[in-house]
Amino acid sequence: MIDEIASSHQGKITVCKVNVDDNPGIAAKYGVRGIPTVILFKNGQPTNQVVGAVPKSQIEEMLA
Repeated sequence: MIDEIASSHQGKITVCKVNVDDNPGIAAKYGVRGIPTVILFKNGQPTNQVVGAVPKSQIEEMLA
């Protein structure tokens, strides 16, 4: 789903995936306690976060 969102918003947003097992410091910094976690950033600051499997439409609404 994340790859689909990245493709449909190409050139408008930057999508990054982080493996929290390989990068535990990033997970700790942003309080990631469950997988999957999607965090939206604006101007380098987290603006919204959702944890768990959610419908693609919910992520799209957050981006709007």
